[in-house]
Amino acid sequence: MSSRTKSPTNPWSIVLAAVLIHVSIGSVYAYSVFKIPLADTLGLSGPQTSVAFTLAIVLLGLSAATFGPFVERRGPRTSALLAAALFSSGHIIAGVAIATGNVWLFYAGYGVVGGIGLGIGYIAPVSTLVAWFPRRRGMATGMAVLGFGAGALLASPIAARLIEVTGLAATFILLGGAFLVLMSVGAAIIRKPPADGETAAARGRGSPGARTVRDLGQLTAREALRTKRFWMLWTMMLANISAGIMIISVASPLAQEQVGMTAVSAAAMVGLMGLFNGAGRIGWASLSDYLGRDNVFLLFFTVQLAAFLILPATSSAWLFQLLLFAILTMYGGGFASLPAFIGDLFGTRQLAAIHGLLLTAWSAAGILGPMVVTFVRDQTGSYHVAFYVFAVVLLVALLTTLAMKVDMGRIRAGEEIVLAQH
Repeated sequence: MSSRTKSPTNPWSIVLAAVLIHVSIGSVYAYSVFKIPLADTLGLSGPQTSVAFTLAIVLLGLSAATFGPFVERRGPRTSALLAAALFSSGHIIAGVAIATGNVWLFYAGYGVVGGIGLGIGYIAPVSTLVAWFPRRRGMATGMAVLGFGAGALLASPIAARLIEVTGLAATFILLGGAFLVLMSVGAAIIRKPPADGETAAARGRGSPGARTVRDLGQLTAREALRTKRFWMLWTMMLANISAGIMIISVASPLAQEQVGMTAVSAAAMVGLMGLFNGAGRIGWASLSDYLGRDNVFLLFFTVQLAAFLILPATSSAWLFQLLLFAILTMYGGGFASLPAFIGDLFGTRQLAAIHGLLLTAWSAAGILGPMVVTFVRDQTGSYHVAFYVFAVVLLVALLTTLAMKVDMGRIRAGEEIVLAQH
């Protein structure tokens, strides 16, 4: 019996499945816990310990783009099982590599094999959630992507404790086994909605005030790539992610240099940034169901542009932290709102494939954000110029969002004319 015909009556079970998958793969953001033990065990320098993480993030975007059509063809269950096998295997291979002292095997396991599983696991649940919750797309995908953000909060203390008790190699192997179980349970639950779409969530029960959005079309990934709005959305995501990663990559030293925070207080601030990142994922994504995704992104870039212009002149620790927390909510909110925005712009026909293609912006931003801020800091001896550089990027994104709104209005106006003629 197909997953489409044998569907559960409760769509919230699909949310649970998505959260189990995303909590597991979200553990990648706990990688900093491993950096010092890796340096001690494998004799790596600081930059060398970051190679596996960088590979994982780059492969996330590339594999999401490559395997998007596979997710569409084989469905969320098979895709999630493949993601579980790859992501858990990456950790187990990493554990074996550490035990044998093989650095290249560690890079291949955690960075390449695990990174491919990370990309497939990221896109597999979200297109399914959009189909289950057509009137609350933002809320549904926001909850799943919140799981991704929460993964680091859960995995960090567990991994740190396991390293103390069992050692570094065993920790990777144990985590790999745990992720295999959690993601497999999620894969067993997740499935497509009924063919007729007649679920309580589809009819919008319990969502008063949510916008009924008419998709601009039902496009394939190939067709979406040929539209202006695909590349406008890609540019918007690149800017939003680059700005957020720029802040994340230098938050602690920036706080100490800019406003004189102590190392301890800066570390506490970094922890709170994770909470605001997670809160923004569910908060902004849910709000987008009422305000509209285009308006939410317009708000993102307006506020962030102002924040990046104010931050270089900020000497107050409280204002400094407030601005950083606001930026981090929008960083998380952008990820969570993206699948729903894709549905609005291109429909749900090949949402996973289009989502995968757009996540290449994440790969690019994962390199661009840290590289630019590090280069500018090295050349100028200050972070101030970096803020102005990213302010220009955010201004471009703001103008792009305005152009997106015009383009969406033009398409909808054209559709209304056609409907009136018929």
